[in-house]
Amino acid sequence: MKNLIVAFLSIVVIVIFIKSTVAENRRNEAVSKRNAVVLEFNECFGAGDWSCAEKCVRALLAETPDDENLQTHLAGVLFEQERYEESRKFIEGLSRKNDDLNLIYEKSGLLLREMAELGIEKSMHFRVEFEGNLSKKDVIEALSVLEVAYDSLCRLFDFRPENKMALVLYQSAEYQGVGPRPDWVGAVFDGKLRVPVDMMQYREVYRPVLFHELTHAFVRSMTRSKVPLWMNEGIAQVVDASRNSEPRPSGAVPSISALTEPFVNESDRSMAERLYWYSQKMVEELLRMDGGGTAAFPKFRACLQDLRTLDVDEALKKHYETDAKQLLLKVTEKN
Repeated sequence: MKNLIVAFLSIVVIVIFIKSTVAENRRNEAVSKRNAVVLEFNECFGAGDWSCAEKCVRALLAETPDDENLQTHLAGVLFEQERYEESRKFIEGLSRKNDDLNLIYEKSGLLLREMAELGIEKSMHFRVEFEGNLSKKDVIEALSVLEVAYDSLCRLFDFRPENKMALVLYQSAEYQGVGPRPDWVGAVFDGKLRVPVDMMQYREVYRPVLFHELTHAFVRSMTRSKVPLWMNEGIAQVVDASRNSEPRPSGAVPSISALTEPFVNESDRSMAERLYWYSQKMVEELLRMDGGGTAAFPKFRACLQDLRTLDVDEALKKHYETDAKQLLLKVTEKN
């Protein structure tokens, strides 16, 4: 009898152990599957593959529908696909809002209104939205310049964006984008290229401006990360070639902090000129260290791509054996 009891207890222990092991394995398997989906989402988001990113974030939300971070990502992914109405309806249905969701909701509304109120023309890689009595010839000219710039930048960066890009040719301040800007700011890139329509009267002005803003669009599409402003503005100026002959501006050398923050926050025009000048010289120095001008710069391209996972000084040290402060000092000493 005693042996039977021992045997029975042993069987019970074994069964409990097996059930516990199976449950643990299932939990581990579920965690592994979730981690795989998270990894896939990050890769898709980084590459700008919005349909893939949407599939992943919806799968994650099916498990944790109240996750605020996932809700924000889904609203953002819908926004990036220009599905503005869907994004707004999704946000409206949420019980909680955060600053990011409110911003997506506001921008979606503004962009829906733009699309309803502005004229639209399309090409293979672009959509131009415009207001006023802009001639069809000027709109087609803008599309032609953008397509030429697009092909040039694809070769330059060895990269082709996944999604169509938009240009807004605006007259009214309401179409210049979200957020206050100082008087010296004309064209900007805020997810769309925004250029004052009056610029289209001057070919020598609007061509480099379109190249400049389109470069920002490429950098954003390539990196999906916070590229320091000096690097972003520097490469855009090198590409548009409009400031190549400008002498060093007077005044103190900007700090790395000032060169990293958005230049449109600077109300002082003379300070803004210094920020742009030093940015271009810093990027030109990197391209020189790459072995040439803009014809080939594999290190710079790789450095940009590495900003997805490294901070700027880590990426610079990896590819150029320097950091931002040393680079700024070198540029200052040479000029």
